[in-house]
Amino acid sequence: MTATGRVGAATSAAWRSFLRRRTAVFFTFFFPVILILIFGVLVGTRPTGGGLFTEPPAYYVPGYLAVVVLFTPLSRVGSTVARHREGNRFEKLATTPLTRPEWLLAQTLVNVLIIGLASLLILGLVVLLTGANVVLSGVVIPFVFVTVALFCGVGALLGSLADSQDGVIAASNSLALPLLFLSDTFVPPDLLPEWFQPVMNLSPLTYFARGVRAVTTGGGGWQSDLVVLCVLAIVFFALGAYALPRTD
Repeated sequence: MTATGRVGAATSAAWRSFLRRRTAVFFTFFFPVILILIFGVLVGTRPTGGGLFTEPPAYYVPGYLAVVVLFTPLSRVGSTVARHREGNRFEKLATTPLTRPEWLLAQTLVNVLIIGLASLLILGLVVLLTGANVVLSGVVIPFVFVTVALFCGVGALLGSLADSQDGVIAASNSLALPLLFLSDTFVPPDLLPEWFQPVMNLSPLTYFARGVRAVTTGGGGWQSDLVVLCVLAIVFFALGAYALPRTD
C-alpha cells in the first residue's frame, strides 16, 4: 500500500471513530454556537459605548472560529493519543506500514474536515444572528487548515507527555483558555496592559486571529500571518509526530 493509501485508510478509520462518539460530535458544533448566542446576541456589541465588546460584530469572527480551531484539535488529538497509549494501540499500529507522521496526518485531515464544517456553521450564524459585515474569501481555508495542523501537533505533544486522558483534558484546557482570550481574539490589545501586548505575539492564535480578521474585513496584510503559521505548523507537527510513542 502506498503512503497515500495508508493515510487515506487511517483517515477513514479516524472519521468513523469520531462519528461513533456522538457526545464529541454534539459539543464540537454546539459549544461555539453557545458562545455566539451569548456574546453575539445576548451581550451584543456596542461600538459607541464602553465595555468589553466595543468593536463591530465582524471583529469577533476570528474569536468564534478560534474556539473550534484551538479546542477541538488539542482535546481530540491529545485524548486520542492518550487513549491509544492506554490501550496499547500504538504497539498494534507498529505491526503495520503506517508511520507516526502518517498517523498524525490522518488525524489532522479528520480534524480539518470537522473544523471546516463547524467554521461554515459559525460564519453563517454570525452573519445571520449578529448582522456582521463579513467578506467571504477562500483565503480563510488555508488559515484554518494550517492552524488546525499546528494545534494537532501540540495535541499530540500533550497526549504523549500527559499521564492519562484526564491529564490531557486538564492540560489542553489550561493551555487553550488563556490563548483564546489573550490572543487578539475577543479582547482588543488596547484593553490590555502595554507591557503584555508584545507577549501576545508569542501566541500562534494571535496570527490566526489577525490574519482571518484582515481577510474577513476586506483588509490586507494577512500574508505575513499565514507565513508565520505555516512555519509554526511544520515545527509543531514534526515535534508532535516525533513525540508519539516509539514501538519499533
